[in-house]
Amino acid sequence: MGKRIFISTTNDISTDNRVHKVAMLLLDLGYEVCWIGRELPHSKPLDRPYQVRRMKLFFSKGGLFYAEFQLRLFLLLLFNLDRKSVLLSNDLDTLLPNFLNSRLFGIPLVYDSHEYFCGVPEIQGRWVKRVWQAVESAIFPKLPYVWTVNESIADLYEQDYGNRPRVFRNISPAPDQMVWRSRKELGLPVDVKIAINQGSGMNVDRGLEEALEAISTMEGWLLLLVGSGDAIPALKKRVEQEGWQEKVRFVGRVPYAELLSYTACADVGLSLDKDTNINYRYSLPNKLFDYIHCGVPVVTSKVVEVARVVEGYGVGKTVHPEDIDALRAAIVEVGEDKGAWKEALSKASEECTWEQEGAPLKTFYAALLSDER
Repeated sequence: MGKRIFISTTNDISTDNRVHKVAMLLLDLGYEVCWIGRELPHSKPLDRPYQVRRMKLFFSKGGLFYAEFQLRLFLLLLFNLDRKSVLLSNDLDTLLPNFLNSRLFGIPLVYDSHEYFCGVPEIQGRWVKRVWQAVESAIFPKLPYVWTVNESIADLYEQDYGNRPRVFRNISPAPDQMVWRSRKELGLPVDVKIAINQGSGMNVDRGLEEALEAISTMEGWLLLLVGSGDAIPALKKRVEQEGWQEKVRFVGRVPYAELLSYTACADVGLSLDKDTNINYRYSLPNKLFDYIHCGVPVVTSKVVEVARVVEGYGVGKTVHPEDIDALRAAIVEVGEDKGAWKEALSKASEECTWEQEGAPLKTFYAALLSDER
């Protein structure tokens, strides 16, 4: 029997590609993988080559949800671990139960921070931020194995706690047996240009309102929003109020392979996180690399890590999304001739791959696997 590794997330397992690719890497190395997450009303059936445990919770959000999740995760781990297990905690909202169990059993704990958690806008000015900061400050300095998504966030954590995380960027591998679907097969119009924004984090301050306003007056353009997030209900309401139904298409969460088909059909990929908080300032969303791998040039905001990729490779334009005229002009310029960006996109696609990003991660987990305890 191989060494067992328990992965924890608070989200719906079916749409988390960063954690899935790590799970597959661990499986290939010889770990027995068990991923613990949530089962939501809209969760889709899963067929994964590793074990999945999906918890049905009484509460779906707020303080009661987090309290229930912490207790349930702690107990689930407590009754399934042994002294040869390894724990992989994803983000601060899973860290406490994992840390307590790692101390109880004397087993390794790996922490993967997908963002600068205490900097997310949803908790600013709220009592819950103080709770998460207390948890983080009590545990983070004690963690020997920490990973995060880019060097800027690693800098922040090092400044906070003197403990620098290792880095692997959130670049997804192409799904196996990819079958590309045309606009017609996806029910998309064939006679317009399409600007797409995708992902599960379509929340406030991510430039969606500005994208909607820009596209609303652009003749021959459609805004395609594929995914979910807190901003979607308000966007739908505004579309209905303004009569913009022909200018915007909303598509909910879809499997990753299907998502890439939508992306490949677009003329421009959007990533418009605004520099309104420290977390967004240093964000590097994986959709940027999805656009690049699908050969779609981009229009993005000037946040640090995103601009570094876009301007470094020359795969699109960066703007301040609050400047609607500049945003509109950039979308038109980038989307006017998709082929003009082909060479730059090809170079970026060759250099920004999961195989390269995942290499140090593979070495790390292989060493942990061979460390018999």
